[in-house]
Amino acid sequence: MEAVPIFGIDRHRLGIDGVGVTTLVAFHGCPLRCKYCLNHRCLESPEGLATFTPQQLYDRVGVDNLYFIATGGGICFGGGEPLLRIDFIKEFKQICGKGWNLTAETSLQVPQATVEEAVKVIGDFIVDIKESNPEIYHNYTSGDASRAWNNLEYLLGLKGSDHIIVRVPLIPEYNTEADTDRTVERLTAMGITNIDRFTYKIKNS
Repeated sequence: MEAVPIFGIDRHRLGIDGVGVTTLVAFHGCPLRCKYCLNHRCLESPEGLATFTPQQLYDRVGVDNLYFIATGGGICFGGGEPLLRIDFIKEFKQICGKGWNLTAETSLQVPQATVEEAVKVIGDFIVDIKESNPEIYHNYTSGDASRAWNNLEYLLGLKGSDHIIVRVPLIPEYNTEADTDRTVERLTAMGITNIDRFTYKIKNS
């Protein structure tokens, strides 16, 4: 497999990206255009970014193998949208084996077939669902809320609620506490049990 651009590798994360000690690997590329995007580098030109094959990435992050094995941790793939790189992740999983847990921090803005492939190699999912109101979702992300929600329901059926965390943000100037309450109610009715509510911190706000 040819190398892909990665704009960040952040080691020794604990209690942020799932179980145990993790290393965050941030892929270039995202289908959304969120107004308060924290990782603009994933949308800019990949020129100048470091590129890795799955084997090269394993060689880079393998220094923390003992931490991963001892704590049940591993790699959290983010970005950007990591599921755009599902073929890369599948090959990486073949290299790292069962000893490392893989987590994906995802918007689920991918085809359903990609979700089906992801479940085969990814242990835990952190889903950035953002909003249940389609208009608010589109205004903030330029994306289609129904795709994310349909994929979440599909993922829940394949993986179960124990392996899914859903993040629900209060987004200044875009939604309200009442909106987030409705989103949480919808998630709870679906059977989602791990919900992370938080407020975006906006500069100069």
